[in-house]
Amino acid sequence: MPMEFHFTALINALVFAILGVVFLILSMLLWDKVTPFNLWKEIIDEQNTALAIVVGLTSLGVAIIIAAAVH
Repeated sequence: MPMEFHFTALINALVFAILGVVFLILSMLLWDKVTPFNLWKEIIDEQNTALAIVVGLTSLGVAIIIAAAVH
């Protein structure tokens, strides 16, 4: 039983993957604008580990929500 390759499925997967990444980046930029401090300055210059963990887990949560919405 040969497997068939569907280009439309590949294109759909690529489009949804790109949209998911764009939405994730936009949500992180929005969160950076909403907070009263610069997230990246706090994480890199001040070496705020707790904030880095929160940002990582928040981006993971948003990514899961986007993946569920796209799926």
